[in-house]
Amino acid sequence: MKSLLFLVLISVCWAEPHPDNSSLEHERIVHIQAENGPRLLVVAEQAKIFSHRGGNITLPCKFYHEHTSTAGSGTHKIRVKWTKLTYDYLKELDVFVAMGHHRKSYGNYQGRVFLRESSENDASLVITNIMLEDYGRYKCEVIEGLEDDTAVVTLNLEGVVFPYSPRLGRYNLNFHEAQRACMEQDSVIASFDQLYDAWRSGLDWCNAGWLSDGSVQYPITKPREPCGGKNTVPGVRNYGFWDKEKSRYDVFCFTSNFNGRFYYLIHPIKLTYDEAVQACLKDGAQIAKVGQIFAAWKLLGYDRCDAGWLADGSVRYPISRPRKRCSPSEAAVRFVGFPDKKHKLYGVYCFRAYN
Repeated sequence: MKSLLFLVLISVCWAEPHPDNSSLEHERIVHIQAENGPRLLVVAEQAKIFSHRGGNITLPCKFYHEHTSTAGSGTHKIRVKWTKLTYDYLKELDVFVAMGHHRKSYGNYQGRVFLRESSENDASLVITNIMLEDYGRYKCEVIEGLEDDTAVVTLNLEGVVFPYSPRLGRYNLNFHEAQRACMEQDSVIASFDQLYDAWRSGLDWCNAGWLSDGSVQYPITKPREPCGGKNTVPGVRNYGFWDKEKSRYDVFCFTSNFNGRFYYLIHPIKLTYDEAVQACLKDGAQIAKVGQIFAAWKLLGYDRCDAGWLADGSVRYPISRPRKRCSPSEAAVRFVGFPDKKHKLYGVYCFRAYN
């Protein structure tokens, strides 16, 4: 026993950057090599995987021994563990664990994840019915006896980031209220990476909003006086981290495609808000949410110049082809406001989910 402990203590440990992902330069992977044994290597064939809500994907992960062609030594059982990394890497959320014939999935992943196991060294994770919350970085860890190694894979979702503020006006949401506001509009609170990608695609918004890591930021593509000054460079401006209970800002939400039909309801007359809700129900649908109009506009190219009620009481319309009287300067989801629900008359956008 003492000699075994001695061998472990003198085992070689070293740290190396994770390959193929410069954004993870601060991350280090610790390898433990048992003396006189083949070193276990875990490899992800792709660093990033792209999918969409409702889809099925495979996060690649395979393991090898450096000096042998076999997957395992046969001496110890292989343990495979998948976790989801938080934004600061200080916490990991359990996703799936497998050892021998034992399998266990956790949380919202229950019933949606399993190992592909196309070969004896395949530890790739299959995720079915992708949810918005599945976006992020995943760690594949393989353990055999005293040896272990890890690989990290990022799951990106095709979607759209949109700024959101409630009927009460700008800067009225603490962090937890911001999370709920996004969920109510068929979306989740956006991550920094999602906001950054949206900024690179042209998102310009002067109001600061919460992000999923608890920071408050906003994207500027056209520097101007009210938004940091004319002489500043374009970028995502960072207000830093604020009190999640007491501080109040807007929020940036993220949504992806949907399993249903988004449409403007053809109706003989304009409607109050309550009449609009009932009109959608009568048509076998529900009044559409803000996330759904943004997804239809961005991902499906939906274009309509008619202003219509949405579920949160706002009135908007999506323009994909700018033209006179319909957002002549840019493609956008145009925001009319939060009109009086009882007296103002508009059309309505509905959403019918597919079974």
